[in-house]
Amino acid sequence: MGTRTKIEIGFNPINRINGLDEFAKLLFPNNKNHQKIFLAIFIELKYAENQFISNFSFICCKYEISYRLLEIVRAKCRKIGLIDHVSKFNPKYGYKEGWVFSKKFSNSLQKLGNVFNFNIENKSNNQEQKDRDCFYYI
Repeated sequence: MGTRTKIEIGFNPINRINGLDEFAKLLFPNNKNHQKIFLAIFIELKYAENQFISNFSFICCKYEISYRLLEIVRAKCRKIGLIDHVSKFNPKYGYKEGWVFSKKFSNSLQKLGNVFNFNIENKSNNQEQKDRDCFYYI
């Protein structure tokens, strides 16, 4: 069984986000333990030198959390594109293996918004038939 990635993406919760704690609630609904671990990972990565951490194991001792829960949250963050693993073959980080912030999550959300806007604005006759045909193919 893979990591569950349920996220609450209704427009009201997104519009009300003012801080990192509310972002954590959006990513990990109804799970305060995962929210706290996400905040620990985010804060440690944000304030690390060059926003690079070789491994997250020190977070377990510092915040008194289990390694298993840390790995569950780390896996979800990687799966949705918030963080990324850097190979030891990457010269950008001095050929060191570790973890960094990723742009995949924010880029994906922007692309989703662009797809929605494009499909609203594209009203050619040819496109109308394609849109109506989509109904029958699903």
